[in-house]
Amino acid sequence: MSLGHLLFLSDTDTTVGFISQDARRIDRAKKRPAAKHYITALSSLKSLTIRTRIPRSHRRRLRRSRRESYILPSGRSYRIVRDARHLLLLKRLEWAYTSSANLSETPYDETYARRVADVVVEPLEPPRTPSRIYRLGRQKMKRLR
Repeated sequence: MSLGHLLFLSDTDTTVGFISQDARRIDRAKKRPAAKHYITALSSLKSLTIRTRIPRSHRRRLRRSRRESYILPSGRSYRIVRDARHLLLLKRLEWAYTSSANLSETPYDETYARRVADVVVEPLEPPRTPSRIYRLGRQKMKRLR
């Protein structure tokens, strides 16, 4: 099995989460409907600009962002990771879908998360607050979380 199809349990830059390039693996682990999109974690701003176009009015904001996720006008959400520990895994994968390590709409349970993950990246810190999420329009920005 390649690295992209594994389900990792790791500290992310925001909280303890599932990381995988296969969204269906995260869907099954979280028992969540497949229609919802995941945040795509990227290792650099350059990899974001390769994937999508960033509205001119928000380019500086994305370049300086820390612990924030953005839903772009295309409907896809992205987070540029700056945390050194999370980057070690992300640089090997280049990009990955990321989500909190809990069942959908339930609190975090470490024993469940360890059981469903293929690889556990130690040490795991206690969960922290999740990233802020902003929806970006052509000019306006709205905070969703």
